[in-house]
Amino acid sequence: MRIAHFGHSCLLVELHGTKILFDPGTFSHGFEGLTGLDAIAVTHQHPDHIDPNRIDSLIEANPGARLLSDPQTAQQLGAPWEPVRAGNVLTLGDLQITGGGGRHAVIHPEIPVIDNTVFQLGTPDDPAQLVHPGDSLWVPPVPVGVLAAPAAAPWMRISEAVDYLRAVGPRVALPIHFGIIQPEAQGIYFGRLTEMAPAGTEFRVLKPEDATDL
Repeated sequence: MRIAHFGHSCLLVELHGTKILFDPGTFSHGFEGLTGLDAIAVTHQHPDHIDPNRIDSLIEANPGARLLSDPQTAQQLGAPWEPVRAGNVLTLGDLQITGGGGRHAVIHPEIPVIDNTVFQLGTPDDPAQLVHPGDSLWVPPVPVGVLAAPAAAPWMRISEAVDYLRAVGPRVALPIHFGIIQPEAQGIYFGRLTEMAPAGTEFRVLKPEDATDL
């Protein structure tokens, strides 16, 4: 597995010969020149996960990419975007994609809850080799290899981030969704998550735009 982080929740994942870009949003940079993508996957409609000003040019540069998203985003954007619902299982080359979760975390009781698809990548025998939850703390029912773990959000306390790490118990946890944290403060969050991660979990911060093998 090879992963590159383009800031916030945007990850480029290469697994089983398939390249998928997740959540190219407004807080993410460096993904604009990517080509050769097999899929672009969007967990939900918020602009920090899909930038309306850059998504069209990204699609134009990757005409063969399959466009996958939560049901509401697919409905808003129309074809060729495909809705991926919880429980859906798709095949892309040698890669299996399984939808999970279904709903965004609650921001406030007065704010409507929107769709949010958790994407699980792997094989039929090992379906969650990588999990990208978007803005959700949904716990997969199977062992997780690499978890893209939300580090900070308006809808989440750091105690919830810690509890989520412990509930999932992945082999490796990569922090995402920290575009709202000042760079000077990121060490506080990452240090806390590192020291409180469950036994057996490696907490690793990826260098921006630097591909890492896991």
